[in-house]
Amino acid sequence: MSEQHVILLVEDNSIDEELTLRAFKKSNIANKVVVVRDGAAALDYVFVRGQYASRDITEVPQVVLLDLKLPKIDGLDVLRAIRADERTCHLPVVILTSSKEDRDLISGYESGANSYIVKPVDFTQFAEAVQRLGVYWMVLNQRPPASIA
Repeated sequence: MSEQHVILLVEDNSIDEELTLRAFKKSNIANKVVVVRDGAAALDYVFVRGQYASRDITEVPQVVLLDLKLPKIDGLDVLRAIRADERTCHLPVVILTSSKEDRDLISGYESGANSYIVKPVDFTQFAEAVQRLGVYWMVLNQRPPASIA
């Protein structure tokens, strides 16, 4: 059984979610996108527990697109939990947020983010940023072998 690489989008804003999905479609990114709307659900999906305990374990996130300001569990705490577990410590995590605060940027990288992207306010620029993001992480980026990812 081969792995099916999915994009895990952790986003509580329905407008940003819709724009992200449309941008992926426009970029011909055909990977399945799993959307969760809070930090607790993100961790449940990543660690195959709770409401996602019976999910298909071959659907491995290729990348996690993580908002910072989330209900239940903050995005930085989600990132720290992913980095703290040997099963997921190499999972690429891109912070995709509206926060331009230096402290959030620094905390994101200190917590192990692979990238930090501020969502453009302009819808066209937002779509373009997401398209580039999808192409990079789903097409160009090389992940470590599954045995260590």
